[in-house]
Amino acid sequence: MVKLALDHIAVLAETLAEAVGHVEAALARPMEPGGAHERFGTHNHLIGLNPDLYIEAIAVDPSAPALPDARWFGLDHFKGAPRLDKWVCTVDDIEAAVAALPMAGQPVQLTRGSLSWTMAVPKDGLLPFDGIFPALIQWHVPVPPGKALTADDAELLSLTVSHPEAELLQTILAPYLDDALVSFKPGAAGLVARIRHAEQDILLA
Repeated sequence: MVKLALDHIAVLAETLAEAVGHVEAALARPMEPGGAHERFGTHNHLIGLNPDLYIEAIAVDPSAPALPDARWFGLDHFKGAPRLDKWVCTVDDIEAAVAALPMAGQPVQLTRGSLSWTMAVPKDGLLPFDGIFPALIQWHVPVPPGKALTADDAELLSLTVSHPEAELLQTILAPYLDDALVSFKPGAAGLVARIRHAEQDILLA
């Protein structure tokens, strides 16, 4: 049985500095350098969240060479202010997951440093439902970033997934996703994370 569980959320921007600044301004905590993803011409920073989750700040790497195909997360088309734009779910069997949810894309094997994972990526880089469909990931390491990063007292309380067809999206995912942190709401396409940090509730959007 395919099961999806929230792995991390991602803030996108036109530059990595903007993405990092958006997260750090909200949480008042520094992000940790991640690295480059040569396969997709992007780079990132990371910051831990309880329970065993994290935020990724990601953008096109301007030093990366031209790519033969599309970047993941729709970053070839991203414009505007930095924002929480993607959510990523972990699966135990990526092949079974994309068989059940073929709109998620095709598995792509990736490595960076000591990390190894497989990500489902659509051929055009664009996830369904205006990019609000979750990206799917399978980690091939015993300690993925969500367990390795320092979270301090920052905790994800909820993730609200909004879309004009939120009910349809929820219906598609319902057989596979059972995560009390995630809820769906009709409205303009977007994500809002409610995070508790330093005894305050913060909204990251």
